[in-house]
Amino acid sequence: MIVTRWGVRFMGRRLPVSIGRGGMTDDKREGDGATPRGVWRMMEGRYRADRCARPHTALTMRPIGPRDLWSDDPDDPAYNQAITAPYPHSHEHLRRADRLYDVLFVTDWNWPVATSEKGSAIFVHQWRKPRHPTAGCLAFRPDHLRWIAARITPHTRLFIR
Repeated sequence: MIVTRWGVRFMGRRLPVSIGRGGMTDDKREGDGATPRGVWRMMEGRYRADRCARPHTALTMRPIGPRDLWSDDPDDPAYNQAITAPYPHSHEHLRRADRLYDVLFVTDWNWPVATSEKGSAIFVHQWRKPRHPTAGCLAFRPDHLRWIAARITPHTRLFIR
């Protein structure tokens, strides 16, 4: 999967994509809003079972529960890991009121072993609206995300240029 700021090429198709509001970077930092350049994998997925069916994919998928969070605090020993509420450190709710995380994939950017301040939670998820910037993630139209999900494998790579 080849990712540029204007789109993605994957399995003979071109798909629009949203990237981070900070553009693309070779020096990712926590909170910079940038999408890290490099070669990454989608490791596992999550989905809102109360809103949608489990996506058809070769990756492990876990339902998102009401207490599911993701640590984004560089000083937290669980930095860039899935955690459960209540939680005292800075974190992001995976069960969102909007539909952005109805289906998401966790990339191996700074995961599963995280380096503090190098950025957390580079997910592949649904976009808010066409090409609306993310906090660093890659975001797609919901139908395109499901099309991708059905075709990715544990060997699929994201080449972010």
